[in-house]
Amino acid sequence: MEKKEMRKIFLKKRNALTTDDVNMKSKQIFYNLSSLPEYKNANNVMVYLDFRKEVKTKYIIEDLFLNKKNVIVPISKVKTKELLLSKINSFDDLTISTYGILEPKSEKIDIVSPEIIDIILVPGVVFDKKGYRIGYGAGYYDKFLSNLSHNFTAIGLSYELQLIDKIPKDKHDYQLDFIITEEKIIKTKKDRD
Repeated sequence: MEKKEMRKIFLKKRNALTTDDVNMKSKQIFYNLSSLPEYKNANNVMVYLDFRKEVKTKYIIEDLFLNKKNVIVPISKVKTKELLLSKINSFDDLTISTYGILEPKSEKIDIVSPEIIDIILVPGVVFDKKGYRIGYGAGYYDKFLSNLSHNFTAIGLSYELQLIDKIPKDKHDYQLDFIITEEKIIKTKKDRD
């Protein structure tokens, strides 16, 4: 099955989740994430701002604020397909963008260097047990992750229904360090083949 077809099938599955399902599963994913030493020891965490029925990140962001950690969120630059990073200090720093996605208000943008990030939480449509993912097809995250040269931990947040054994991968696909679902934590055997 091709990536485009897989994306369509798994978006349909994810969109069938109820709001209660999304909240319950997202809370469990947060609990699993919060048990990781990498998460506990991180000071600078890049967190995507969930859209539609992606794994909700509000529980994670609340926990990071509570524990005085730096919350860094991506800003998508559509023309260049790049991610800029901004630190936020509260949910009040956010607004809904033209594309319906939460992002920092223009007066609250506080650009930070990607090199300070300890953990990057990555969204996706489909994940496999080796740490590969299929996103929405624009390549923002694969490009961003591949361009980083410092030591960081990349973690995919996924519902069990989005997890499969193997995704067809391309040379530009980035392998994540962990996949976390509501049922388990998968530490991938990171290989850069």
